[in-house]
Amino acid sequence: QVQLVESGGGSVQAGGSLRLSCTKSGVATPTYMAWFRQAPGKEREGVAAIYFRGSDTRYADSVKGRFTISKDNTKNTLYLQMDNLKPEDTAMYYCAASGSGRNAVIPLQAARYTGWGQGTQVTVSS
Repeated sequence: QVQLVESGGGSVQAGGSLRLSCTKSGVATPTYMAWFRQAPGKEREGVAAIYFRGSDTRYADSVKGRFTISKDNTKNTLYLQMDNLKPEDTAMYYCAASGSGRNAVIPLQAARYTGWGQGTQVTVSS
């Protein structure tokens, strides 16, 4: 069982930056870890994911070139560096983990992830 705790959310103006962190605890080593976000009235959206046992990454088109997912295995921590933030990035951001076998394509669908954090709010004002 993996426990996930996010931090680093906040309020920024458009064009600003934030770095989210997700600390993982528990014995299990996930195959993938990812960041999702959900705005009010919208479905949960996969933002970025990483192969936790390697370095392969995948991004949603909406954040490519602006967001960077990374990890520090020694600290059991996942990061999301968010630059050039836009008002449409406003959402609750969730960290997620998957213990599934490795796939040819890193999954960004919420249904593929079984461990979830409580979320951290990101608000971007124009």
